[in-house]
Amino acid sequence: MFKRIKEFFSHDEKRLRDNRWIFTSMLVGALLSLLAAFVLSVEAVELAKNPNAQLSCSVNLVLNCATVAKHATATMFGFPNSFLGLIAEPIVITVAIAGLAGVAFPRRFMFGAQIGYTLGFLFAWYLFYISFFVIQALCPWCLLVTLTTTFVFFAITRYNIRENNLYLPKHMSMTVRRWVENDYDKLVLGSLVVLAIAAIVVKYGDSLFA
Repeated sequence: MFKRIKEFFSHDEKRLRDNRWIFTSMLVGALLSLLAAFVLSVEAVELAKNPNAQLSCSVNLVLNCATVAKHATATMFGFPNSFLGLIAEPIVITVAIAGLAGVAFPRRFMFGAQIGYTLGFLFAWYLFYISFFVIQALCPWCLLVTLTTTFVFFAITRYNIRENNLYLPKHMSMTVRRWVENDYDKLVLGSLVVLAIAAIVVKYGDSLFA
């Protein structure tokens, strides 16, 4: 089994190997985001019924889902933000499975997917900013959504740059394509994740698990 998995991700053809990593990253990220969205949605309903409910992910003053869920930004569109994940993530899962099956997506479809997921990526990091600086409490499930959304965003962006799906000017398209060929996008992804983790540790430190 492990041999087959290794062969799957180490195919001799670089393009096929890259696609498998990209769509697997999208699939795993979307599945985890869907799980988090489901849990957050259940907890949002629980809080609506009982504002004083004790949530399983409310560990302490810093790691506290209830504190974050009661803030106005938790329902920015008139309903819990997690409902958006319940709608969007199944679409990403479908695209990822189709991609792993070798489906060639139309350029316009992938451009639309890029726009949609870029908005989701920005929204996730906006909510992280609000949680980090304004609410000053962190929701573990929300952090998972931010992390997985980031991985999926970089995966789909890498694919679209490589496949020239973004309708960029020729010179810019060539530049960013060389950029991903040299894996600089992976460097940016890793740096962003490390920076976020470091910021959490520096700001909250010992309070995380007190």
